[in-house]
Amino acid sequence: MSLVDVGNVADTFFQQVPIIDLFNIESKDATLRKELVDKVRHACMSVGFFYVKNHGIPEEYIDGALSFAKKFFSLSTESKMMIENKKTPNFKGYSPLLSGNNNPENAGDLQEGFEFGWEVLNKSEDSNATEDGVMAGANVWPSEEDIPGFRDNVLKYYHATVKLGKSMFPLFALALNQRENFFEDKTRHSAALMKLLHYPPQSGTVDDRVIGIGAHTDWECFTILWQQPGIQALQVLNAEKNWINAPPIPGTLVINLGDQFARWTNDIFKSTVHRAINRSGVERYSIPLFFGTDYNVKLEPIPSCVSPEHPLKYEVVTAGDYVQARLKATFNH
Repeated sequence: MSLVDVGNVADTFFQQVPIIDLFNIESKDATLRKELVDKVRHACMSVGFFYVKNHGIPEEYIDGALSFAKKFFSLSTESKMMIENKKTPNFKGYSPLLSGNNNPENAGDLQEGFEFGWEVLNKSEDSNATEDGVMAGANVWPSEEDIPGFRDNVLKYYHATVKLGKSMFPLFALALNQRENFFEDKTRHSAALMKLLHYPPQSGTVDDRVIGIGAHTDWECFTILWQQPGIQALQVLNAEKNWINAPPIPGTLVINLGDQFARWTNDIFKSTVHRAINRSGVERYSIPLFFGTDYNVKLEPIPSCVSPEHPLKYEVVTAGDYVQARLKATFNH
């Protein structure tokens, strides 16, 4: 059965968010490897969302990033606006409340964020410089006087999450019946953006035109999301157009596919619509890492994902052009 046929069958499955154990992600046992790949393939083709456990990221790295995120968002508005993302061509830096709008039908996203990309942790090391193209530009950071240790602590978690993301790409390649290193030459420069997010508590009905983040798809290949324990906010739109909760589960991270994989696979892999609404009555924090192909790579469909019955759906663009266009649409509303 071709990938196109498998994708059509997957559309009929009841959509839910599975939990996938990554314990055997580096196993050389072919049987164990195939079992893991099959679970990833099913999740990618049926729902586009799954949890992962045994992901290998130390809990202290997560705790450190969260602690410094709270310190950053507690700064004065004046201090945070010194590094506003609209001051940089690549939109890195601080985004204030309601400055972004992921759903054009809404009035704004009730969240504030801080976004950054690849940077070596030890400044004395040679940089794995990205070939950014239209996304060129360095990170911006709050001053060391304002938050001592901020950069080092959030980058420590960033690098651990990038390592996890790189280990996921071979699984996605095998799930697409490609060679294991299919994405290796397309992901050499860590085109990965991490965002610290703060959601104030929100009251009112779900269909208000201002919610935590409006219904949207992510733009890169996939997102690795840490959610604050004990607070339900993330919701996924299933095939029946119903919103289903994707609550935080202790010891797991959420993986959701994005538009770049949808373009690579001609929608065989699902880039699923989701949103976040914080009606918990308390502040909520989350940390997504958006992992894409290098910005100079063309998002060309894999031949096995195109057929006369499943024709090409998207124009071919570079990853950087696509990400920049989506950033402009989100923050220049």
